[in-house]
Amino acid sequence: MRLPVNLFTVLMIAAIVIATLAPVTGQAAEGLSTVSTLAVALLFFFHGAVLSRKQIVDGASHWRLHIIITAMTFVVFPILVLPVTLAPTQWMPADLALGFLYLGVLPSAVTSSIAFTAMARGNVPAAICSAAASNVFGMMLTPFLLLLLASTAGGGFNVAEALRDIVLQLLAPFFIGHALRPLLIRQIDRYRPLLSKYDQGVIVLIVYSAFSQSVASGLWQKLPLASVLLTIALCFLLLFVVILLSQVVARRIGLPLADEAAVVFCGSKKSLASGLPMAKVLFAGHPGFGMIVLPIMCYNQIQIFVGAFLARYYDRRIPADAPGESQQGH
Repeated sequence: MRLPVNLFTVLMIAAIVIATLAPVTGQAAEGLSTVSTLAVALLFFFHGAVLSRKQIVDGASHWRLHIIITAMTFVVFPILVLPVTLAPTQWMPADLALGFLYLGVLPSAVTSSIAFTAMARGNVPAAICSAAASNVFGMMLTPFLLLLLASTAGGGFNVAEALRDIVLQLLAPFFIGHALRPLLIRQIDRYRPLLSKYDQGVIVLIVYSAFSQSVASGLWQKLPLASVLLTIALCFLLLFVVILLSQVVARRIGLPLADEAAVVFCGSKKSLASGLPMAKVLFAGHPGFGMIVLPIMCYNQIQIFVGAFLARYYDRRIPADAPGESQQGH
C-alpha cells in the first residue's frame, strides 16, 4: 500500500504556493470567483446525476450501523471541535476557529470512505449507503449545525442567506441532475473518469481563488506558523479521538468487525469534495476564506494518510468472507 501522496495533493499545495506568490486581484479575481461559482453548481449537478436512488435508500436494515455513523458525523464531531474556540486568539485566530467549527459539521467523505472500507474488507454496501446519505443530508444540515456552533461560540452567521445560497447553488443543481439521471446515465458511465478529474479541478480552482483572496487580505500576516502547526496537531487529535470512539461504540454494541470498519471509516472522515464547494457558497466574499478552509484541507490529507494504515490493520483481521456475512441485516 503506497503512501497517498498523489498529483491531486501536489496540485493543491501548488495552488497555495502560486496564490501566495501571485494572487489574483481586482476584476480578474471577480471573474475567477464567478467561474468557480458556476463550476461548483455544475459539480453538484454531476453529483446528482451520478448518485442512484438505490444508493440513497439502500441498506436500511443496517440501522444500528447508520445511527452510529450519523451520530459520529453530525453530533460527536461538532461537540469535539467546540472547545477549539476557547483557545487564545494569538494561537487560534477567529477565522481559523470558525474553520474548525465548519470542519466539525461537514458530511462524511464518499469516495475515500468507500475505498478504505473496501480495502479493509469491511461492509461496503453499508458504507456506500451511509456516505451517500451523509452527503445528501449534509447539504441541508451543515448550515444549521454551523449556525448552532457559531452561536454557542459567540460568533455570528447568517443562516437565512446561507440556506438560500445552498438551495440555489447546490441543492437545485443536485436535484436537477438527479432528475435527469435516466437521460444522462450512459454518458456519465462513459466519462466517469473525467468527472473525477473535474471534481479535483474544481477543488484546486477554489483553493487558488480562496487563498488569493486571503493573501491579498494579509493571510500570512494574520496567521502565524504556530497556528498552522497547531491546526495540524488538532486535526491529528480529532481524527484519533473519533476513530477510537467509533471502535469503542461498535464493539460495545456487538457489531461484526466488517461493520466496525465501515463505522470507523465513514464516521471519522470529512468530505473535502463537498466541503470546499459548500464553503465557497457559505463564506463567499469572506476575507478570511483561506484561513476558514485550512482545517478541512489539513484534515483531508491526514485522514487519507492514517486511513491507508488503518485499512491494512483491518485487512489482516477480517476474514475474506466477513463482508458477505455482515450484509445479512442487523
